[in-house]
Parts: sequence; structure tokens; C-alpha cells
Amino acid sequence: MKIIKCKNGNIMMTLKEVEDVSDKVIKSNDVDASFEKHVPQYEINKDTVLVFVNHVMEEDHYIEWIMVDYGDKQIIKHFVPGDEPKVEVDYQDGMIAYSYCNKHSLWVNQEITK
Repeated sequence: MKIIKCKNGNIMMTLKEVEDVSDKVIKSNDVDASFEKHVPQYEINKDTVLVFVNHVMEEDHYIEWIMVDYGDKQIIKHFVPGDEPKVEVDYQDGMIAYSYCNKHSLWVNQEITK
């Protein structure tokens, strides 16, 4: 899976290569910004995981979405300014959490483990 940004500004997830998109791939954790305010954090509660980002949610600076990648499926929750950027999902080994800031691009946490 690759996350790319199109010329029109749309963010897309590619599940397989249909063309060379290497010039459009968004690199995660690659912007000079506060790591701890952009990388998704998590708390494990028995069989669920609360994924959240400690980030401001202002009109001009906010987390647009959080995605939890299970490898064979993805759960994406979108946010608007004023929302609390968090999502609760079922726990599964090997899951990875992503967040996207409208100003500072894509951020990813390491594999979520118990």
C-alpha cells in the first residue's frame, strides 16, 4: 500500500501498482514539525485500541483523518476543526496507525503491539 497525493490535491491509497506513482508518494514523518503532536498514539483496552493524536483542531490547522491499517483492511475516520481526533477499533496483531495533518502531511506510528 502507498499513500499518494494527486496533482489536484486529492489523497489516495494505492493497493497495487497500476502506473509509476513514485513521484507522488507521500513520505511519512518527513516534515519538520512536532513529532509528538502529529504521530498517532494509542491505548490498548482488552480487545480494542483507542488511536488518537494530541493535536490542535483549529480552522487552519487540524488532523484531517486517522487510518488504522490491518494489512488486509483499513479503517479511516475523517475529522473537521473542533472534532477530537480519535478512533476506537478492534485490536489485531500487526496493525499500524496513520494520521494526516492538513499542514504537515502524513504521520505514522510503529506497529501497535500489546
